[in-house]
Amino acid sequence: MTDNNSVILEKRGQALWIIINRPEKRNALNADVIAGIARGYRDAHDDKGIRVIVLTGTGDKAFCAGADLQNSGAAFAMDFSRPNVDYADLLRLSQNATKPSIARVGGVCMAGGMGLLCMTDMAVAADHVMFGLPEVKVGVFPMQVMALLQSIAPRRLINEWALTGEPFDARTAHTAGLLNYVVPSTDLDAKVDWLIGRIVDKSPTAIRRGKYAMRAIASMSFDEGIAYTESQIALLALTEDAKEGLKAFSEKRKPSWPGK
Repeated sequence: MTDNNSVILEKRGQALWIIINRPEKRNALNADVIAGIARGYRDAHDDKGIRVIVLTGTGDKAFCAGADLQNSGAAFAMDFSRPNVDYADLLRLSQNATKPSIARVGGVCMAGGMGLLCMTDMAVAADHVMFGLPEVKVGVFPMQVMALLQSIAPRRLINEWALTGEPFDARTAHTAGLLNYVVPSTDLDAKVDWLIGRIVDKSPTAIRRGKYAMRAIASMSFDEGIAYTESQIALLALTEDAKEGLKAFSEKRKPSWPGK
């Protein structure tokens, strides 16, 4: 286990758990939290033994309540000589990741926390969790969150959430496509473990190249996307994982993935 106090990085089997560790601040974002999550993503990609990333927060009160407004000057401080900010760079890092990620949402998920939710590939939430984009209540707007949210949830709902700032429950989040599963809080860890298990027994090469391809075709037209993916499937067939997968299928056994 390693940590920078604000974020704990913990390897559990083939999963790297990134745990925001500021329960007294409802796991609010600050510079250390953003840096810690980014470090976790990089560490996961540097470790061949890690197959999946789990992003969560300490305790059952909050996944992440957004920026730490107790120090609002720091929360919204900008170096105007830089064209980018650290939170935006974290979202960029997540979208270029080639290892799958799961958000484990055990408590309130608001504002910038919604961006953390949206940057993962899958999400499981406890049924008591409340979500929201309350930025308009303090005179700002969920600008960076929108970059990811607009490709996940229906536009009419996003309009309501962002313009009213009113919270919504886990069932609404699930119906809107923000969550894969909503479960009782007592079943949250079991469901996350189940989902991890459904990933780690699959081809790491197929997942790695598949995530790369999904990212690439997101902004392509159909004609561009189909041309790109037909070349990608040809390349996948040349990998050792593909050869092992087909051989294991014909021999009616579980594959032993070389990851190459």
